Amino acid sequence: MNYISLDELKNAWIFKHNSLIISDSDKSKIKPMSVSRANVLWDNNISKQVDHPDFFKKGDWPFNSNTWQDSGKWESIWDSEDSELPKMILTHLAWDNNTVVYYCTSRNYVIETTWAVFKRCWKNFLFMDDGAILLAKRRTQAVQFLDTGYFKIGTRSN
Repeated sequence: MNYISLDELKNAWIFKHNSLIISDSDKSKIKPMSVSRANVLWDNNISKQVDHPDFFKKGDWPFNSNTWQDSGKWESIWDSEDSELPKMILTHLAWDNNTVVYYCTSRNYVIETTWAVFKRCWKNFLFMDDGAILLAKRRTQAVQFLDTGYFKIGTRSN
């Protein structure tokens, strides 16, 4: 089994928050990965050395300062009535709406969805902002969301 139900997710409340309503259609496209599937994705796309963004080290592409080209602040937009992701992220991630994306918070905790759903529901996802990395299938662009309220945009390497 590659996925668990949204209700089984440890932090399922983030997708059920009364102030950030998600349509049933979008909820059906938010697919938390099973631990074994998340481990494979993390190992192949993030790090074979560490299990959480707090511990990236030399040899992990997110640790390499050359990976990251720019940064910006997401928290003030998250706190506002504006529902759109920061412009810098939207410009950097010029993906098709149906692009499969992965929101990676740790080796055991990865959520798959589409770019369109992530863009609509990003405020829900960002309740988990502890260094989470957003990347997409067969794409090199990435974003890391930091608990400081900032994000970094860059290009990953494998």
